[in-house]
Amino acid sequence: MRQWVTLALGVLLVAALCVLAGRWQWHRYESRSAQIEIIESNYDAAPVPLTDVLAGPGAVLDPQDVWQRVTLEGTYVEDATVLLRNRPAGGKAGFHVLVPFVTTPTDDGEQVVMVVDRGFVPLGADASAPDEVPAPPAGTVEVTVSLRADEPASSRDAPAGQVQAINTAQVLAEGPDGAAWAEGATVGAYGSLRAEVPAPATALRALPVPDTDPGSHLSYTFQWFVFAAGAIGGFLILIRREKRETVTAGDLLGEERASGRAPGETPPRRKRGPTAEEEEDALIDAQLPEPRP
Repeated sequence: MRQWVTLALGVLLVAALCVLAGRWQWHRYESRSAQIEIIESNYDAAPVPLTDVLAGPGAVLDPQDVWQRVTLEGTYVEDATVLLRNRPAGGKAGFHVLVPFVTTPTDDGEQVVMVVDRGFVPLGADASAPDEVPAPPAGTVEVTVSLRADEPASSRDAPAGQVQAINTAQVLAEGPDGAAWAEGATVGAYGSLRAEVPAPATALRALPVPDTDPGSHLSYTFQWFVFAAGAIGGFLILIRREKRETVTAGDLLGEERASGRAPGETPPRRKRGPTAEEEEDALIDAQLPEPRP
């Protein structure tokens, strides 16, 4: 009995762990599905003015507005260009080119500073920096970007002029003049470049489109639940088999007691009846005339 109790507890533990793993995969599936829905809704949506999404300096991007296309008019601060390292694009190693963009002042003199990820450049000859970083268009530029939420600040070190995350404060701080010049004008978002007018003399490699692959979370969810059901089902089958064997053994013991045999004694053989061939021979013999004396 103790063995069965121990086995039952073990089966319940395994089933519970499988259910927990299945629920975790299900939550990941739901989260990924929500991300894909936002991408599909915003990525190809018609661009709107920046102020329709971010009212002004200090505004933080709503998660539902991630990937929304917006237009900005202003100028690039080329001297404050910073490189993002360790972020491959399209399976190729290289750097993202991050350039602060200052919008044209509004009627009340308000300006917004936004970091724009202009694109990708491959590794240079020594892999520590690109061989060349194409310059952005000079003068007043109209840019269209997809809004992205600021990434958490990175604690990893990077060479001068490079960063490990697209965090507005860290990117601006890596510029030659620091971040003081943009104080009070930034927003809690950056832009992934979609278009520039006028076009630059040398274009960077375009950034990859966002991934909308849902992954295998849903299939993993079903697998874990099947494992849980299999553990319980296997245990029930084992109990049923054990019960059947116990009943069979009890029936045999009952027959032995009814026949007066000792437990385990082989029952006597039953008398074998005549075969069909023997019956046929006996019938023929009966029909033959008896021999005369």
